[in-house]
Amino acid sequence: MRAGDGAGLTTMGIEIERKFLVRGLDWKQGCGDYLCQGYLNRDKQRTVRVRIVGEQAWLTIKGPSVGTTRAEFEYPVPVADARELLALCDGPCIEKRRYRVPHAGMVWEVDEFLGENAGLVVAEIELASAEQPFDKPDWVGTEVSEDLRYFNSNLAARPFKRW
Repeated sequence: MRAGDGAGLTTMGIEIERKFLVRGLDWKQGCGDYLCQGYLNRDKQRTVRVRIVGEQAWLTIKGPSVGTTRAEFEYPVPVADARELLALCDGPCIEKRRYRVPHAGMVWEVDEFLGENAGLVVAEIELASAEQPFDKPDWVGTEVSEDLRYFNSNLAARPFKRW
């Protein structure tokens, strides 16, 4: 379960995620969900993020990445608290539209970035294990899972438009 999926449940454990650049527009379905997120901490050993999606909000703590795997702890918080926490964040907020695109029995999350990161579109797939096979849609391009520039916490510090 991921932040912003609307379930409002606490998730703790390990996140195994692969991230890819996106080609074309075949992935675009509907209008997507608007997300605004900021970082209270962007240390290499941990990130602490607050995210608002509509009238729901989450606080997420992530550990250091080891390949495509890292610890993740996520908690729902009141939206009013999340708005106040965003004001305390280090660096500008990340704004994006998230689309959920089903493909071959799995769901890809495609983030179309806005603001200072406009022009960047990234697809992510969350896996049960690092070895889990999956089918890539035609619109999935170069893998950037381990390229630190594409971590949202780093996009807050050095936005895509400044590359």
